[in-house]
Amino acid sequence: MKPIDIGKAYDRITHLWTRAGFDRDNGIVQHKRALSFVKNRRNALDVGCGCTGRFIDLLLREGFAPEGVDVSKGMLDLARSRHPEVVFHHEDICDWVIPDRYDFITAWDSIWHIPLGEHEQVLRKLIASLNPDGVLIFSFGGTSGAREHSDDAMGEEIYYSTLGTNGFVDMLIGQGCILRHLEYDQYPELHAYVIVQKS
Repeated sequence: MKPIDIGKAYDRITHLWTRAGFDRDNGIVQHKRALSFVKNRRNALDVGCGCTGRFIDLLLREGFAPEGVDVSKGMLDLARSRHPEVVFHHEDICDWVIPDRYDFITAWDSIWHIPLGEHEQVLRKLIASLNPDGVLIFSFGGTSGAREHSDDAMGEEIYYSTLGTNGFVDMLIGQGCILRHLEYDQYPELHAYVIVQKS
């Protein structure tokens, strides 16, 4: 499955994020931890921003000028209606030429949908798009090794992939990043996230 198929799938399930029971606190504590390492608060980028706007809201409160990018047009239509003052990009992060440099980048529950072979180049691109001392947070499947699979748990066939915990850590250290935090935040589920800072 290619990322554009992910966009179309998410176009059909946007209602899952707009229902009354959606947990708008999901990921907020983790982002506040990441923001504690940020030295400058200018531009920020939310990769796979979706439609809820909860991280955009947090970044605005924290003094950033945030932008969002998503492969789903349906998600972006809702995001723009919620935050008409924010710049949103309808792009595939695998191919997108990122137009700016940022003090903070988040990719929460998003880049695990890109093809397995694209993870390294996407992360290199995100790191290159950080200003010095910039911070990146992203979530991933905390498996013991590289893995990919698809399932229809959300009503559409969705693809997931991961380099695994050691794979991501090795790659990030190899890019000269400072590892600030790694956590299995929903253990025993294999949901993990990492915070790194550009040296």
